[in-house]
Amino acid sequence: MNYTTTQIATIVKAQKREYQDHIITALLTDSRSLTFPEETLFFALVTERNDGHRYIKELYRKGVRDFVVEHPIPGEEEMEGANFIVVKDTLAALQQLAAAHRRRFNIPVIGVTGSNGKTTVKEWLYQLLQPDYNTVRSPRSYNSQIGVPLSVWQIGPKTEMAIFEAGISQPDEMVHLEEIIKPTLGLITNIGEAHQEGFQTIQQKCLEKLILLKACDCIIYDGDNSLICECVEKLCFGCREIAWSRKDRDKPLYISKITKGNDSTKIDYTYLQYHSSFTIPFVEDASIENAIHCLAVMLYYNRPPEVIAERMARLTPVAMRMEVKEGINNCLIINDSYNSDINSLTIALDFQNRRAAAKGMRRTLILSDIYQTGLPPASLYRKVADIILHKGIERLIGIGPVISDNAYLFNLEKEFYPSTESFLSQFDPADFHNELILIKGAREFHFELISETLELKQHETILEVNLDAIVHNYNLFKSKLHPQTKIICMVKAFGYGAGSYELAKTLQDRGADFLAVAVADEGAELRKAGITMPILVMNPEMSSFRTLFSYYLEPEIYSFELLKAIIAEGEKLGLAGYPVHIKIDSGMHRLGFEEKDMPQVVDMLNDQTVVLARSVFSHFAGSDEPRFDEFSHQQIDTFTRCADYLQQHSKHKILRHILNTAGILRFPEYQMDMVRLGIGLYGVSPIEDSCGIETVSTLKTTILQIKSLPAGETVGYGRKGVLTRDSRIAAIPIGYADGLDRHLSNGKGCVVVNGKRAPIVGNICMDVCMIDVTDIDCQPGDRVEIFGEQLPVTEIAETLGTIPYEILTSVSTRVKRIYYRE
Repeated sequence: MNYTTTQIATIVKAQKREYQDHIITALLTDSRSLTFPEETLFFALVTERNDGHRYIKELYRKGVRDFVVEHPIPGEEEMEGANFIVVKDTLAALQQLAAAHRRRFNIPVIGVTGSNGKTTVKEWLYQLLQPDYNTVRSPRSYNSQIGVPLSVWQIGPKTEMAIFEAGISQPDEMVHLEEIIKPTLGLITNIGEAHQEGFQTIQQKCLEKLILLKACDCIIYDGDNSLICECVEKLCFGCREIAWSRKDRDKPLYISKITKGNDSTKIDYTYLQYHSSFTIPFVEDASIENAIHCLAVMLYYNRPPEVIAERMARLTPVAMRMEVKEGINNCLIINDSYNSDINSLTIALDFQNRRAAAKGMRRTLILSDIYQTGLPPASLYRKVADIILHKGIERLIGIGPVISDNAYLFNLEKEFYPSTESFLSQFDPADFHNELILIKGAREFHFELISETLELKQHETILEVNLDAIVHNYNLFKSKLHPQTKIICMVKAFGYGAGSYELAKTLQDRGADFLAVAVADEGAELRKAGITMPILVMNPEMSSFRTLFSYYLEPEIYSFELLKAIIAEGEKLGLAGYPVHIKIDSGMHRLGFEEKDMPQVVDMLNDQTVVLARSVFSHFAGSDEPRFDEFSHQQIDTFTRCADYLQQHSKHKILRHILNTAGILRFPEYQMDMVRLGIGLYGVSPIEDSCGIETVSTLKTTILQIKSLPAGETVGYGRKGVLTRDSRIAAIPIGYADGLDRHLSNGKGCVVVNGKRAPIVGNICMDVCMIDVTDIDCQPGDRVEIFGEQLPVTEIAETLGTIPYEILTSVSTRVKRIYYRE
């Protein structure tokens, strides 16, 4: 549904102005996601670390003419034809517009909230209800203060139902989302500890989430959850309730029996005295709970039991991960076979766009038929063709009968196949080279087969890196700092083993202030890959000056020899004001200037114009241990005196930083101008309290073979593994060449198989090791966790008498990294 500029200005209560009326169809909050500039309204959102107003001139050059801003823009009189809608708060204006848009439609709207399972329930409801309704839903996890308005904007004249999820992280947020979504049916999945840091109690969080349901015709929840029941009773909704129960036969929906099989679960239920059952192809408790929530929704909408059973049996897993994998012939694969609709396609193309620009690769899209849009096929694929043209796709591979019938609409290099099987039967690896390939398809096309075919075949051991956990940890530490405090993110040592480029790109997208690497070559590789943010080099060498200058890398200066040399080299190149970072030795005695050196440092800096001190910093020797607190405070005092002296003799502002991850947690009062975030970013807390840090890296492999061996047999080199009982011994393809420390041999270490720990048997080999799975139900091909959520890297480090850094950075480069986003 279209709006004019004047209509929108009225809705968001903008300052009175004259506008050149344009038709608006698209809302934009991220300048990098621009598709149709002439129909776009950009909201210049202001956050703690970014300001959308700074991107207005760039967007104007790209064709955008309508902007919602909080203040006049310098030079706006030069932007001919542009409309500036001035409001007090651009985020509030975005929400007001979305709320007004929602009020125009009298359709069923399902609002889903809770701590866990929101996205799965939303997607399963979409699978279950889409045969009956033309449905829109939140793309991926668009459940935030920004994501919800963008989700609701999708509702159009042909929409018959909408399903939106709503998530919050602090009090007083849900009232805004409720006003936007206005659900007619509300569902709360459960209440857990996720995002608890913003709330004083879990009851407070539950009550806040339930605000979404306040005006619903009906609400659905677990009637056995005492916390939710108490909060619902306290709020006195007065609407219809479907509080399902496994215990209380008097509840409207009673779950009488749950029977788990090997790979499916049968659920018997009674609803308003009617008895029936259905089976789902899952056995996990969380999936069973999610399915019962969906059952309640289907019953509310009067779906017949036989229809419910038939559709429940066809539920498919919700793979909420957008994975980035190495492909054949120097290709990179973005696997997003999660769903196939216009909105999720645009999100995935934006993700691809940022990687393509950095990598310099050709952009290829493999796309299936798109279902349930309500548009005639010609209109739908004309719109798709416009989107991929604007997003810079150079090659299209269309799969499916409908997209193939509309091939004429796509004006680029293209090929079409009626089915996935047809594509695979004609697949030639030589047809793909140096391409960034986005795989986007509806589930029934089974595009995971295409992903597996294009994926570079390496051995079964992989390191999974959760980029969402990186973002969570970054935001967690940012929340502990003053808004003006800058963050240096450490990505040295190949991103602590996780891979520096994808992490650096993610952190750059999140607005981090600096990256830090160990040596100049690491920084140069990031620059080549498209990283543009400031990069600090912690251990520059005399031979690296040309690399530093060529890639504009900012070196740490720790000695007079290094300072003299870099000034001399810079003079040869005619440099002026090149940023450097002065390191102070405040007591660690590794590298750096001592306090007595400061007058000479000042003299050398002031006697030249080649370099400029951008920051001054120091390293703690033991900030993670309370027994060293007195020494840590001595270090802070020494550093402060040195920094004060340097600042007093400088004409420009010099940034100060001494806090590392442990320092941020234990000495936040000394955050100064910047902090350096290292191990905490990668999912490891340097103190006993986990502090809400999420696991980032999971090292996995698979079982190759299982042998049954009698007691008395030996396993491995040197016959060190002597079996004391009849045993089942599994071989897994990981060894010390992959980073599995040989000191974990002979039962000292273990791994996790199907949720149970399996001790390592015998000596770890270069490429293989053996584990005892006698007491574990498993078979060849099953996944094995070396470290991750179930076996923390901190535990392995403690076993080996070392630190988590060593475990993480020891993972070999031959181990394939797989990056994923929710």
